[in-house]
Amino acid sequence: MRIHFLIHEEFEQPAAIETWALGQKHNLSYTRFYLGEKLPKNDIDFDFLIIMGGPQSPSTSREECPHFDGKKEIAFIKNTIENGKFVLGVCLGAQLISEALGAKTQQSPHREIGFFEIKFTAKGREDSLTSVFPQKLKAGHWHSDMPGLPKNASVLAISKGCPRQIIRYSKNVYGFMCHLEFTHKAIEAMIENNPKDLKFDETEKFIQSERDLRAFETDRMNDYLFDFLNKLQERYNKEL
Repeated sequence: MRIHFLIHEEFEQPAAIETWALGQKHNLSYTRFYLGEKLPKNDIDFDFLIIMGGPQSPSTSREECPHFDGKKEIAFIKNTIENGKFVLGVCLGAQLISEALGAKTQQSPHREIGFFEIKFTAKGREDSLTSVFPQKLKAGHWHSDMPGLPKNASVLAISKGCPRQIIRYSKNVYGFMCHLEFTHKAIEAMIENNPKDLKFDETEKFIQSERDLRAFETDRMNDYLFDFLNKLQERYNKEL
């Protein structure tokens, strides 16, 4: 499988997703926007597009972040979906997918930073990919917004802080607001580069301390992510 990653910031890498992809010996390519890299000229020369997170929102302007062009990226994602490719968006990536499908990003009811439980809906339990997860799972979070909900999209998982944790947009297009890819190294990078995010008051229920963030064991969460990606790979192989 040819996998292309869109990476917005050096401190939000594919982490466990890349570990899985390398282990499966897939052909990997990257657009690292923070290094000034451009979107592929042949914009569908891959099988699976993975869009990572970042501190931006889809509406962030070039003046606010010179290396982020939301409009161009949304158009690229839309074209990718229309060409029948597999697509997975994480956090900002999920929001960009929703925008590409005509649904505006919205503010989440709560900021979530840390490891909190997500719960799978009835549709999530029935979905052939997310059925690999237990009904409840502690997952990583680092967000204040959430994707809009396009027509025909289904919410597969929720949390107490956010009602849109995992979304199925169509058969082969998924979005994760949660960060199942977080590893200890990834968490350290987030803590180091986003110190303002960890300043909160007692009214905010879903933000953990640096100590709690560092103490969480990510292996179980990563293993379930690998199960999901394995099921996605099986689907891809069947459709060849």
